[in-house]
Amino acid sequence: MTTIIKVANEQEIITKLGTYIEKISNDAINNRGAFYVGLSGGSVVKYLCESLPRVNTDWSKWVLAFCDERVVPEDSEDSTFGTYDKQLVPKTDLKRSQFIAIKQGVTAEEAAIDYTEKLRKAFKGDDFKFDLLLLGMGPDGHTCSLFPGHPLLDEVDLKVAAITDSPKPPPERVTLTYPVINNARNCIFAISGSGKADMVKRILKDKEDLPAGRVNPVSGSVYWIVDNAAAKHL
Repeated sequence: MTTIIKVANEQEIITKLGTYIEKISNDAINNRGAFYVGLSGGSVVKYLCESLPRVNTDWSKWVLAFCDERVVPEDSEDSTFGTYDKQLVPKTDLKRSQFIAIKQGVTAEEAAIDYTEKLRKAFKGDDFKFDLLLLGMGPDGHTCSLFPGHPLLDEVDLKVAAITDSPKPPPERVTLTYPVINNARNCIFAISGSGKADMVKRILKDKEDLPAGRVNPVSGSVYWIVDNAAAKHL
């Protein structure tokens, strides 16, 4: 089920996002004893670093993974985990050890295999069912590291895939694939700005076949929190 939530501006996106995360995390902890969440980079980092410190939750029950990650050193500006470790962890009671990060110093293929094993251990089996995936959308409609026209869009066997030819640098990454993304209980896109308005329209109104539009959890919900600028063509 797709729900579109329109808000006035970026600050309201951050507030609304925090409200949803608080509810979903507490429901997961109360019902299943843990909260499994997938994080993204880009503007999502900014939104989460502002919204999460206000969330009332049992941080010790959080298990944090990444929807995709660049194969770079953790101290690189391109490292999504490195950015959260520097910008989010000090503002919350989260510990570095609660993040499932990719292996350092290996190829994208080796990192993807290792990351799959880490997720298998975290989920205690092969059913990687995230309570929430926090997703971004690029100006080309990509989400995670799933890009328009790329063969990985049709991947059905691998839960985590390597990509070595990302059209957006850096080229080497690991990414969750649709079998995992669409197995999630909840997915949230948080989109702001007029620069995203055309792509928001193409996906949500025109129903074009673009990567972000393929996010449609089989037995879950997808929420698009968009500000007025991003939603101006809806």
